[in-house]
Amino acid sequence: MSFANEFKEFIARGNVVDLAVGVIIGGAFGKIVSSLVDQVVMPPIGLALGGLDFSDLKLVLQPADPATKQAEVAILYGAFLNTIIQFLIIAFVIFVVVKAINALRPAGGHAAVGADPHRGAAGGHPRRAAQALTAAASLTVRLA
Repeated sequence: MSFANEFKEFIARGNVVDLAVGVIIGGAFGKIVSSLVDQVVMPPIGLALGGLDFSDLKLVLQPADPATKQAEVAILYGAFLNTIIQFLIIAFVIFVVVKAINALRPAGGHAAVGADPHRGAAGGHPRRAAQALTAAASLTVRLA
C-alpha cells in the first residue's frame, strides 16, 4: 500500500473525525468556561472581597521604566487564580458527565467509564481514550 493510500485510509477512519470534533468542541467549551469564570463567578467573589478584581492581582518584581521603555515585570497570580477556578469547573463538569453516562448504562452491560483500573480512565477503548486525551489537551491549551 502506498504512503498516500495509507494516509487517505487513516484520515477516512472514524477515529480521526471523532478527534477533530472533540478538539473543536473542547475549544468551544474552554471559551464558555472562561466566560463563566471571568464574567459570572469572579465578579461576585471580587465584590464580596471589597471590589477586588482578580485579573488585576499581581506581584510587581520590577516596575516599568518609561525612560528606557522597559516593560513591567510581574507575577500575575490573579490570572493564575482564574485559571485554577476554570480548571475546577471543567473537572466538575467532566465528573458530572461521566456520572450521568454511568447512570444511563445498564447494570449488567459494559463496565462504567473509568471503573476498571487496569484499563485506564476511558475503560480501555482506544477511541474513548484518544477522545478524552484530545479534549483534555484542547481545554488545557485554551486555559493556558
